[in-house]
Amino acid sequence: MKTSMKQPPAAEQDVLREVAVRLIRAEERARFDEVLEREHYLHSAELVGEQLRYVAEYQGRWLALLTWSAAAYHLKDREAWLDWTPAQRARRLPLVANNSRFWILRDAHYPNLATRVLKLCLDRLPLDWQQQYAHPILMVESFVDQSLRGTCYRAGNWQLLGLTKGYRRARTDYYTRHDQPKQLWVKEIKPGYRELLKSRRLPEWANALEATSVPACVEEPQELRGMVKHFGKVPDWRTRLGDYPVTGLVALVACATLCGVQRGQRDLAAFAATLTPKQMQALGFRKKGHPRRYESPKETTFFRLLSKLDSRKLEEALLAWQEKMLGPRDKDDSLLAFDGKKLRSSQGLEITSLYAVKSGRWLGSELTKSKSNEIPAARELLRRTDLEGCLVAADALHTNAETVQVIVQEKGGDYLLPVKGNQPTLEATLGVLQEKLQNAFSPSKGDGYRPERRTQ
Repeated sequence: MKTSMKQPPAAEQDVLREVAVRLIRAEERARFDEVLEREHYLHSAELVGEQLRYVAEYQGRWLALLTWSAAAYHLKDREAWLDWTPAQRARRLPLVANNSRFWILRDAHYPNLATRVLKLCLDRLPLDWQQQYAHPILMVESFVDQSLRGTCYRAGNWQLLGLTKGYRRARTDYYTRHDQPKQLWVKEIKPGYRELLKSRRLPEWANALEATSVPACVEEPQELRGMVKHFGKVPDWRTRLGDYPVTGLVALVACATLCGVQRGQRDLAAFAATLTPKQMQALGFRKKGHPRRYESPKETTFFRLLSKLDSRKLEEALLAWQEKMLGPRDKDDSLLAFDGKKLRSSQGLEITSLYAVKSGRWLGSELTKSKSNEIPAARELLRRTDLEGCLVAADALHTNAETVQVIVQEKGGDYLLPVKGNQPTLEATLGVLQEKLQNAFSPSKGDGYRPERRTQ
């Protein structure tokens, strides 16, 4: 006689078959938190970042509680498993969710219930997350105490990567030590999502979050210290030193610009929020508060910096840094051009910049004065630029005698400027010169010159 596999009692079968997982309702939040604080071994219901809370129930009876929240900022084993760059991690970390709490209530310990509930929750988590936060999640992670075996994660095909270092994320980019390393388990939402997370470019359906996110600072502390040293000559307008030295702030703004941050102090503050404590230490930032810890500079700090800094000294420092990084400009990189731009969110401010056309190298910028235009700004910029052996090209706005005088007589350069029909006097003068000089460059008589015979 064949023996059948052992089955759980009928009541247990009913629980496993009929248990349902749903998001908690607003009026259930107090009860949910109270149960976690009382029964869960961490005795806390506080979560970090984006978060969802679920309850598993059978015939209205609560059996288990689950929470999902922001992923850990940095995990050595996870980063090695994904093999993504620091920049990818900073931009794509919201695509990972952390199973921060999973608790089976004391009177609900049915065999295989944890495995069943975890699967049901994962089945609906991606859609719930998309609806709540308007972006997908591609991977989940969880920390399991070493006293537990993580059986439900193993049964659900999660992968054990190793042990954590014993820190707890208390808030964004800030951790406290608890000296209790946990098992780190991870799982792709769907096969292949691991490869997506480390790919050079995300597919369109997954890149909405990345496209709008502010990039992160990926410079190593040693590189940041070198930048701070280089910008040491930029003067500080303040009479009392603050928590953020000007040299460190300037170095941070330079890094942000290279990373594509272009929209003013709000994005600069968001970029600064990606700094690690070691990066802030390298920039010379000082610890604040009790307990003392590093805090990233806020929008007001960058507003004061951008409005008070000596722009000419900053330009000198940036040009010297550019030459240090790129080397001297090649002699054949001699075609220069202007670029005038109206700055976004700046109440109409305009800036004129000079570039080397071949290499795209920046040669300086000048702010257009109120109730003026870019012509005087361009002249001022030309006067402090070495134009020897260079050809300056610009649009017809700059076609005037004073600008040409600056280029040729003052700075020793040449120019290529167009003339439009809305400059009638200049156009007439050029017409006369063209007629008088049409044969000026014809071959001489000794070279076989034969005048053209014209008939009336």
